[in-house]
Amino acid sequence: MARPAASAEAVEPDEAAEAAPARKSKKMPLIIGALVLLLGGGGAAAWFFTQSGEPAGEAKEELPKPPVYLPLDTFTVNLQDGAQYMQIDITLQVADQAEVDVIKLHMPRVRSRLLALLSSKYADDLVTAEDKQKLAQEIRAQVKQPFDPKGKPQQVDDVLFTSFVIQ
Repeated sequence: MARPAASAEAVEPDEAAEAAPARKSKKMPLIIGALVLLLGGGGAAAWFFTQSGEPAGEAKEELPKPPVYLPLDTFTVNLQDGAQYMQIDITLQVADQAEVDVIKLHMPRVRSRLLALLSSKYADDLVTAEDKQKLAQEIRAQVKQPFDPKGKPQQVDDVLFTSFVIQ
């Protein structure tokens, strides 16, 4: 009878030996998965904290450029009705200093265009704010015209009146 107990005991250690590797095989994927998650989370955290805060694909926002102004000499013209004249000071807002240089280089042509435009007006056509806005758009169109036949137009952003007198 001692033998059957020994064989029962012998069977149990063999089962225990087989059961032990089975437990290790269940733990190994859990340990590997935990390590992968830990390393992946650590890598993601490191990447997150080392980034500058802006997405790599987006360009940095540029600060707006300060406006560039070009004041023109005073214009004094007789208006169409013949009894009145207009004295006007104009300042152009342009894109950059290069535009200023181009316009200054062709200033006689600019002044000629604007004198022809201004002298074609009637005093009654320049009374309201809307009339003055329309005149500003016409001045802008005249200055934007290319100076050379195949040249590119000037970039004039705005026309500002700094003095506007009709007598």
